[in-house]
Amino acid sequence: MAANDPATDPDASAKASADLQDVQVQDIDDDPDAGLSEAERERIDRELVRRLDWKLIPWLCLLYLASFLDRGDQYRKPLPPRPAPPAPLPAPRPLRAQLTPQGNAKIEGLATDLHMTPGQYSACLTIFFISYSLFEPLSNILLKRLRPSLYIPSIMVAWGLCMTFMGFARSFSGLMAARWFLGLAEAGLFPGVNYYLSCWYRRREFGLRAAVFFSAAAVSGSFGGLLAAAISKMDGLGGRPGWAWIFILEGVATVLVGVASFWMVHDFPADAAFLAPADRARVLRRLRVDQQASAGREEFDMQYFWAAMRDWKTYTGCLMYMGVDGAPHPPSPRAPALLTPAGALYAFSLFLPSIIKELGFSATAAQLLSVPPYVAACALTIVVGWAADRANARAVFNLAPAVLGVVGFALLLASRSAPLSYAATFLAALGIYPCIANTVTWISNNTEGVYKRGVVLGVVIGWGNLNGVMSSNIYRTRDAPHYRLGHGVVLAYLALGLLGGTVLHAALLRRENALRRAGRRDVWTAGLGVGEVEARGDER
Repeated sequence: MAANDPATDPDASAKASADLQDVQVQDIDDDPDAGLSEAERERIDRELVRRLDWKLIPWLCLLYLASFLDRGDQYRKPLPPRPAPPAPLPAPRPLRAQLTPQGNAKIEGLATDLHMTPGQYSACLTIFFISYSLFEPLSNILLKRLRPSLYIPSIMVAWGLCMTFMGFARSFSGLMAARWFLGLAEAGLFPGVNYYLSCWYRRREFGLRAAVFFSAAAVSGSFGGLLAAAISKMDGLGGRPGWAWIFILEGVATVLVGVASFWMVHDFPADAAFLAPADRARVLRRLRVDQQASAGREEFDMQYFWAAMRDWKTYTGCLMYMGVDGAPHPPSPRAPALLTPAGALYAFSLFLPSIIKELGFSATAAQLLSVPPYVAACALTIVVGWAADRANARAVFNLAPAVLGVVGFALLLASRSAPLSYAATFLAALGIYPCIANTVTWISNNTEGVYKRGVVLGVVIGWGNLNGVMSSNIYRTRDAPHYRLGHGVVLAYLALGLLGGTVLHAALLRRENALRRAGRRDVWTAGLGVGEVEARGDER
């Protein structure tokens, strides 16, 4: 871990150059802007970054939006039962809806149609997160070896097909198989795109881009329910229930987006076809100046995997990410109440509708009132990403939102008032969303080496998701409408994991930088050549 500005920034990005052995030296050392004034250089650099933003970010956001919608719609509620359609369409088995105290339609049609017990239904939902979490570390290695323009579109098509096939499932075993492979396919997107973007931008540019990318999750939360409700009106069409049409249509849409992605997703900077030679040299040069080798063609070696597993930053990163994304996940408003694991990220998706219902609004108004917390979270996520980049610091931008989250869940835990609880959901959302992107950026900034960074991000994000599987039944129907147990556990995750992990990570970074300033780490590179020193990555 290099000590960049250690005196002023305890969480300074700890990146150093890894081996760019296969990148031609002139690609990095030749300066296409030699002889230009500093003002001209800055103008060209701004235009280059703006072009990269428009070329890379919008489509990647669309991919994550599709992923989050697909994942959410695995638990999406249908509309209340509707009359059987007129002949000649066959009358479908109605989707039986049970009105819970929260005012949410508890979906039972899928379990009934597939003759599943509650335990089997829960297993179908849980198995997704197991394969999803376990495959994330390997996925980033494959992304680097197979090229983004091939790998990302391929997994998009694969998970779109899995979603589509879920709509044709006729048994518990068929749904289980589809869910397992869906987790494998989707595992590559979130850690992969964050890793991919970190290979294009300098450390002080990556936070904002990661925040914009992740904010697609907040956007999906604001209108995903409306989309699924509209699709579920097709209940009975073609003899298929509404839940099947949600899977089929969104799966087909994902396949189409995946096919288009073969032309819309680009490779790493050294191979990106849309870059002119001069722009490629500029991108590689600016990464080199930033002391990172993300654009290189480093050959995979198991030493990079073991280096990631030996690094304490991997485990403090797991602690922080577990706190914000690995806390117990209550069922979404579209799911049965015994079910789903994921993170604090989704925690308010259950109790927000029940709080709004207590305020006395109609169904339409309640749907609209569920949007503002997501919008506020999206806005703060982007503001935090921008501010952290400008300040060249990450710790304080984890701590401040985390405090909001802790206060929000503490209020939810104690509140008996619906208006107060609704206000607390804003604090909960504001405390969760910004910390996801900021934590990923912080971990990436402090990990160098092309493959090592990919493994570390995969392990950290995978652990956050896997941790939720162990606590998947915290939000229970019998605890409605206040969910004291669920709120209490999520509060503990935020306080101990996110807040505590952030303090620990920052303190250890400060200590490491102090040791480096004192020369206590010079022994790591003593007697090594330039290439060998660079190969040490963030240990140089």
